[in-house]
Amino acid sequence: MFFVLKKVVGGLLQPLPLLLLLMGLAIILLWFTRWQKTGKGLLTFSWLILLLLSLQPVADRLLKPIEDTYQTRLQNDGVDYIVVLGGGYTWNPDWAPSSNLFANNLPRVTEAVRLWQTRPEAKLIFTGAAAIGNNVTTADAGARVAESLGVPRTHIITLDMARDTEEEAQAVSTIVGQQPFILLTSASHLPRAMIFFNQAGMYPLPAPANQLAITSPLNPWERAFPSPTWLMHSHSAVYETLGRMWQALRAPKETAEN
Repeated sequence: MFFVLKKVVGGLLQPLPLLLLLMGLAIILLWFTRWQKTGKGLLTFSWLILLLLSLQPVADRLLKPIEDTYQTRLQNDGVDYIVVLGGGYTWNPDWAPSSNLFANNLPRVTEAVRLWQTRPEAKLIFTGAAAIGNNVTTADAGARVAESLGVPRTHIITLDMARDTEEEAQAVSTIVGQQPFILLTSASHLPRAMIFFNQAGMYPLPAPANQLAITSPLNPWERAFPSPTWLMHSHSAVYETLGRMWQALRAPKETAEN
């Protein structure tokens, strides 16, 4: 119950749902109450914030400091395990395997395969439980895509009970113990993931994937016009900021208990 509540509350605090709720409240105030100035002000504020978060210069300025925490890992420098944290997915057997991984997940798997190719004796560990109503787990979906890209199944381990990053860290510890390993996830998620794995007493080597914040050339109109792509970048920045805040709030209690 707590896990579901955390996901629901966290989802409502993301930019798009939160701003739509504020706009809905503003519309109610304008249509059904005498608080016309409050309604107008709230509607203007929420619309303006939505506009700004949908612009590339704003969205990527929010996201880039988080993503820049760790640099891209060029190769596997001799470790035995590459841990790939689970992301969004579905599973439709009629689709190409990679089509089942959402935008935050496919780059993780392809980067893991690239790093595995620099040391093919290493093993890939995929983590993540099943989404509600899905018979295929997050871990197995990633493993199937990796296998379709040439990784032998004998070099793949799936840990398919963990529902979030903290549980993934605990599950991975049963396999790798205290030996160094590569921890691979989205660049924006990696700083928070590193904390969880360090708290579990492990020694992860960071490997970011799925970098989104753009500093390379873009067409001028791509920077000037609002787009759902840039709003998604803002979403990632807000999501990870809230996650770090929650992580920091829980840390003193856990330290005291230990």
